[in-house]
Amino acid sequence: MGEGIEPYFVNQYILTDVYLNAKGSHNLQRPLLPSVSTLIGGSIIAIILAVARTVFFILLSRLPGSRRAIKKISVANTSIVYHDGRALATCESGPPMRFQLPGLETVGWYNGRKAENELGNDERVGFGGKGFASFMKEWTTGHPRVDPVTKELISIHAVLVKPYVFYSVIPPESKVASKYERGRRPMFGAAIPGVHSPKMMHDFGVAAHHTVILDLPLMMNPLHLVSGRPMIAFDPAGQSRYGVFPRYEPHKIQWFETKQCLIFHTANCWETYTFKPVAETCVHLVACRLTSASVLYNAGALSSPTPKAVPPDYVEEDQCRLYYYTFPLAPDSLDEKSVIRNQWALSAIPFEFPTVSTQCSMSAARFVYGCSMGSQSHYSAALGKAAKMDYLAKIDVETLIARGTAHPPQQITGCVDKRTTAEVIKSDDEDDPIKLFRMPANWYAQEARFVARREASSEDDGWLLTYVFDESQLDSRGECGEEATSELWVIDAKNMRDVTAKIRLPQRVPYGLHGTWFSRGEVLSQRPVESFRREVPKEELDLSSPLSRIRDVIEKLVG
Repeated sequence: MGEGIEPYFVNQYILTDVYLNAKGSHNLQRPLLPSVSTLIGGSIIAIILAVARTVFFILLSRLPGSRRAIKKISVANTSIVYHDGRALATCESGPPMRFQLPGLETVGWYNGRKAENELGNDERVGFGGKGFASFMKEWTTGHPRVDPVTKELISIHAVLVKPYVFYSVIPPESKVASKYERGRRPMFGAAIPGVHSPKMMHDFGVAAHHTVILDLPLMMNPLHLVSGRPMIAFDPAGQSRYGVFPRYEPHKIQWFETKQCLIFHTANCWETYTFKPVAETCVHLVACRLTSASVLYNAGALSSPTPKAVPPDYVEEDQCRLYYYTFPLAPDSLDEKSVIRNQWALSAIPFEFPTVSTQCSMSAARFVYGCSMGSQSHYSAALGKAAKMDYLAKIDVETLIARGTAHPPQQITGCVDKRTTAEVIKSDDEDDPIKLFRMPANWYAQEARFVARREASSEDDGWLLTYVFDESQLDSRGECGEEATSELWVIDAKNMRDVTAKIRLPQRVPYGLHGTWFSRGEVLSQRPVESFRREVPKEELDLSSPLSRIRDVIEKLVG
């Protein structure tokens, strides 16, 4: 690190309604919200009781003596984005939560127009709109996208009632936006037609002019309880559907169908245009494709259920690979069935938690970075239980797509580069389209973020930032003591060998989900706030009223 540079470490909880309500409560015997393991693997009675308990505690939180009324159930723990002077923490069970940089103080819920506790009195509705279902319609994907050119925030909202998916495009309003960007009106809650049942939609694809939604056979339907099925269930014999539409015209959606899969994270999405022999627009998607729901069961510390019998052509080995899709769009005047042109794996190595250079997203980025594992057979456990990785990967998707286009592999199950992780790591070819950074023994990385050099000479001229942890600090029971620490590593993204810097942190950073990098300019251009959320001291609570005492007694009984 340069002379005079001193790292600044901050660690704060996001002060959500759920956190503030539960903090300091001696009545709660388990988390307020149902766990993934309950929703995907619990008995019908267990699921009903867990959901009823949550609803009951939400109602109780409105009574005097509660530390915070629970108006939104999001835990804001999935991902982080920066849009129009706001740093936002996301989770698909609610709207984004704004927090302040660099201190990480919680500002308030963001509705697409304004965050709580910001200056100004904009009372217009945003995500969710008005009406009975507004609390569901504000549920925002954990991975909204920000266009690097227009600075628009693009998001989907998956809900439990028809039409099941809504769509929003929010242009920037700040003074730094161009006249064109400020002039475009926001689109809130536009219905996306063609989805036939509620689904778990964790991510989606966004190109410069088109959007791709993923209607995959991962159901999230409370009505399943009536027939004795879990609320969240994967259909191994179902269809995967991809809906592609112009950014501002979701009603013009075109649907492409193929065999079942799961995609939790897309890497990049872009368009190409050809004019001879006929004019054609193609939308391309690179995403991490899983062949089963085993990662969900591992996340809930559950054993995967016995696979159901499926047609022979649906059988695939359990894997998670980086896939390439091409969706040729039919002209509006043609009423013909849409067919996926390309759908095959770029590499055989396990690959998840993708990232690209921010400047190249929504365009044909050459490189995709992500996490990999030395053993294909353990990928679902690694992804589900702790998201700890022993390899970071750099894949030259441009080169591999060109190879696959010239010599197409078998659709769906085919693969361009069939080498294993062990075979790739032995390569000393400087032009190898796959490069791996191997962690030292007992050290594990998390999702990495690419940060470009200020005056980069190439797309990969920059660094990967990742938190790492040395598990030799664990005790004989595999537990982590309070003295354990993590490090932040800065890795050369061009050669995928050199560690440019190691920053020892004052404490351990638990294995987790997604992060991001904020530039100095973004930190300095944040919108002003009037106040921050805070924990209410006990002496400020109304604990003497009859309703408060009743609430306390009921909370103890329910537990």
